[in-house]
Amino acid sequence: MKVARFYEPYKLVLEDIDVPAIGENEMLLKVKATAVCGTDLRIYKFGHFKIPQGTKRVLGHEISGEIVQVGSAVKGYHRGMRVVVVPNIGCGTCAMCMKGQNQLCPDYDAFGISLDGGFQEYMRITEEAILRGNILSIPENLTYEEAALVEPFSCVYSSYRLLHIGPGDTVLIIGAGPIGACHVMMSKLAGASKIIVADISDSRLAQVKDFGVDVLINSAVEDLQTRVLEETDGVGMDVVVTANSVPEIQALSLELAASRGRICFFGGIPKEKEIVPLKTNLIHYKELQVVATTGSSISDFRQALHIAASGKISLKEIATGRFQLEDIHEAFEYAAAGTGMKACIVEGGGK
Repeated sequence: MKVARFYEPYKLVLEDIDVPAIGENEMLLKVKATAVCGTDLRIYKFGHFKIPQGTKRVLGHEISGEIVQVGSAVKGYHRGMRVVVVPNIGCGTCAMCMKGQNQLCPDYDAFGISLDGGFQEYMRITEEAILRGNILSIPENLTYEEAALVEPFSCVYSSYRLLHIGPGDTVLIIGAGPIGACHVMMSKLAGASKIIVADISDSRLAQVKDFGVDVLINSAVEDLQTRVLEETDGVGMDVVVTANSVPEIQALSLELAASRGRICFFGGIPKEKEIVPLKTNLIHYKELQVVATTGSSISDFRQALHIAASGKISLKEIATGRFQLEDIHEAFEYAAAGTGMKACIVEGGGK
């Protein structure tokens, strides 16, 4: 079978290897779709602390496929079953896992990071993933590609729960990439009265427009705070989401929020820039709620899967680039260039 293996930063090799053998408590998945995430790009450039030097790893954690082999001791799954993979596997016994927050487990495993992921034709599903509920059935009306894209949408859904977005809220999303598009869809579904998206790329802003945005702002040519005040009659935003990795945007978000506004630091900051000066008096005197989310729990993923299946959002619109596994380098280049939304490795390609 074909597989794309990460060896070290900037070394991703397409190889032919044997199909993985499975044990009695495992399953074999024929991978149908795997989307390229920003995390994949960061690992490709910088590596990951859970991938020791010298380790060969198959990346890709936004995965869907068909079960083609089931271990003799596995219950509840069968050959031919269409499934989507929740990538983060908690230990099951720590304080966070006991609260249902498997994504915050200090000893987690993850497909595409500490375990081989979806950039291969067949993938071994571990016993732990099966027992912890990480393998979910795909609703009949969702394609494999849409199911794979539930993973990033589930991360957005996780932040929505903390932000309590509701009818009448004004929402500012800073960052017009695929995550920004997911935030737009979730905010629109929640009943936000005005959704503003800001970015420094006209092409990205043009792509996100059709997802339900009311106002687009190119913050490279317009002052973002001035425009926000104009759009909200001087009040500021009820909700601000920093869907990017720019430290200055986190600081600016406090200025952009209305009194009693809610802010989500959604995008992580590079380690060398993670100390961000904030005017904490703005948090104090405006009574701001500043939260952050990372990843999603299995419960978040299940809910996001139900939302996607309801037809009230359309994840397929995020997939703007489709590639075969043989074109993995082209897919990574497409994702890194930011000229489209999501690059997806799908069976048979279909660019």
